[in-house]
Amino acid sequence: MTQITARLPDQLVRTLDEAARNLRRTRADVVRQAIEHYLEDYEDLTRAVERLRDPADPVLDWEQVKRDLLRQD
Repeated sequence: MTQITARLPDQLVRTLDEAARNLRRTRADVVRQAIEHYLEDYEDLTRAVERLRDPADPVLDWEQVKRDLLRQD
């Protein structure tokens, strides 16, 4: 495992310490989990943007989709 160092504002560290205390985890555990969640969200967002930019992926008209869905009821 690799160790990294980061400088954080004092208020953020206080909030981090409070979260760690409430979760009964170490500061490092909370930071690791926060980074993992952030990177998962980043990957999802990156994939979504790639799909939006894909010219082969059809763009649907929302109003038409709504009409089609409402007709099915």
